[in-house]
Amino acid sequence: MDLDALIRGVEDRSPRALGRAISLLERGEPLGAEPPGPPGAGGSTAEELVRRLYPKTGRARLVGITGPPGSGKSTLVEGLVRHLREQGETVAVLAIDPTSPFTGGALLGDRVRMQSLATDPEVFIRSMATRGALGGLAAAAHDAVDLLDAAGFDVVIVETVGVGQDEVDVVRSVDTVAVVVIPGMGDDIQAVKAGLLEIADVFVLNKADRDGAERTYKDLLFMLETATEAGGESAAEARTPPVLRTVASRPEGIPELAEALAEHRRWLERAGRLRARRRQRLELRVEEALKRRVLAAANRSDRLGREVDRAIVEGSDPYRVADRLFEGLAPFVEQTQEEEDVS
Repeated sequence: MDLDALIRGVEDRSPRALGRAISLLERGEPLGAEPPGPPGAGGSTAEELVRRLYPKTGRARLVGITGPPGSGKSTLVEGLVRHLREQGETVAVLAIDPTSPFTGGALLGDRVRMQSLATDPEVFIRSMATRGALGGLAAAAHDAVDLLDAAGFDVVIVETVGVGQDEVDVVRSVDTVAVVVIPGMGDDIQAVKAGLLEIADVFVLNKADRDGAERTYKDLLFMLETATEAGGESAAEARTPPVLRTVASRPEGIPELAEALAEHRRWLERAGRLRARRRQRLELRVEEALKRRVLAAANRSDRLGREVDRAIVEGSDPYRVADRLFEGLAPFVEQTQEEEDVS
């Protein structure tokens, strides 16, 4: 499958083409027998794929579902997808799984749990490995979100691995973030307050039929009320995230969750904040691309290895090594850019 055929398949929402394209993004390698270029130097087939599809992005509603392990995120996502399909919407799900320490691949647990949706041609589900990426997101997940957006899905859901406070990167990849908690978290509510409060647009108290659900619900309301009073925003600007109660296994509360997510998107548009969020996401993507360019230039010139060897001998600190590398990289970065322009 050449690049043109792959892009046509993505635009047609072909499951085979979508799977192949996301695999390409994960590997960052050219198709077929093309020789791979310098890692991250630009011009790879994966990056060309994103370049050609990017103008078609910006239409999908991008939703992040995050929260601690065991909170029932996957069951919640399954119920949400079913509800959205009943409303006639097409849905794509990226389930970010922990990387296996043995094989380096995703554990694929979410895909197994969502098999019942696999026969629906208007639903696409893909697991991706974190590959050590911080924030609970796969390194290629940002590109994959763009790809699914360009494919024409109405809603793209990103379910992140539950790693707690490090998961703030999710807010920079989607428009609306739902943070899932469960009764009986105890002191873990403090972790939510410290780490996830700032990124939550909707709180979901899942497994709300369990003992302790009412206390957790009141704790969340109190936490949000306190945060709103201390936030400093005017009454017109302030928005307190709603707290919804769900029992995803039944399912209960799913229609209310879907409406809360849709309402947040409408609020973003009314308040003029959707553009700001998408600008933030683009800035993150540019930062990631720049990092890859710089590292590629360092590896290409072999300066990285030589400077590290020199630091071992001299006992130099890592910042001094980085300074020396940065000062010497400009010619190589310019050379890489010139080669991209020619190609």
